[in-house]
Amino acid sequence: MKTFTTSYERILSLVDNYKPDLYAKTRNFLDGTVSCLSPYISRGVISTRTVYDSLIKRGYNLEKIEKFVQELAWRDYWQSQWKFYGIKINKDLRHTQQAFHNHGMPHCLVKGQCSIQMFNTAIKQLNSTGYLHNHMRMYLAMSICNIGSYHWHKPAQWMYYNLIDGDWASNALSWQWVAGCLNSKKYIANQENINKYCGSSEVRTFLDKPYDQLSKVQSLDEFDNSVELELKWRVPQQANPNELVLDDCLIYNYYNLDPQWRKEQLANRILLLEPQIFDQYPISPRVMDFFLKLSKNIPNLILFTGSFAELRALCRGKIFYRQHPLNQYSGTEDSQPKLCNIQGDFSSFFKYWKLCKKALINERN
Repeated sequence: MKTFTTSYERILSLVDNYKPDLYAKTRNFLDGTVSCLSPYISRGVISTRTVYDSLIKRGYNLEKIEKFVQELAWRDYWQSQWKFYGIKINKDLRHTQQAFHNHGMPHCLVKGQCSIQMFNTAIKQLNSTGYLHNHMRMYLAMSICNIGSYHWHKPAQWMYYNLIDGDWASNALSWQWVAGCLNSKKYIANQENINKYCGSSEVRTFLDKPYDQLSKVQSLDEFDNSVELELKWRVPQQANPNELVLDDCLIYNYYNLDPQWRKEQLANRILLLEPQIFDQYPISPRVMDFFLKLSKNIPNLILFTGSFAELRALCRGKIFYRQHPLNQYSGTEDSQPKLCNIQGDFSSFFKYWKLCKKALINERN
């Protein structure tokens, strides 16, 4: 079973030792040579730029590893769309999801009692490690939304709740892509496809049909028993400080745990947990525990649970923070490190990638 370190030194070692040579050929297989760096990119411990710079420094050529660099760019792309659209990504963004009549989650999937055993294995892995291969995430999403006819939002919340690499932009917009809310075309995979990439040999499942038949399915008896999940986050049992020693404050949060950020600056380093944010985007106790362990890589970090206004009242000097779509802060905003500084709305990833690739080539030259 996959395990994930929380040591910053070991994370940097993983970055510098990852070899993407076989990524393009194997990325869709559950045992493919994926990097498994997403938990650290999502939490802002490292960035897509960190990973890319390491590869270039080690002599990799952009064109030779383009598929992997595209994967890094997908994360930046989803973030750019969240920044552009804001809370609109919480609803069907470009197209209304068609032919759904269920809400919540299929009970059998939540319990890991689906007739497709690879899905049960995946749910067990998610519950024990907080991680799933991206292809399995797509398989689950398409089975729930496009075969079981569930609206995408609640299942997307369920997955985000359980993922240690949860990024709401990547998560919500990927589910919308699967459900046809971004380009009006739904993603479907049959059992033959799943067997190929999962190394399984299951037959006579509800997905063991030709694509023309699967595309017409609008209900599934096995998924008819739905459950409305109460996804709640756990408030850390640690009191807030009554006063701060230094004047200035650096704000860290769920999306910024970079130990290198303003490392030499003399300031209070505050990990801000805003109940309003976690009420809207809850994470499981296991995910919270992983997040807090990662935060220990930042020396003298002070945990503060409350609103930004409450923290602002405690801070005597200037406030510094990194940009993120969820932030409603005031002070000095630093940009997020990313592959390319590209802003705006893009109707497709590849329009974004075309500009990003051009910028990376210009940077190299």
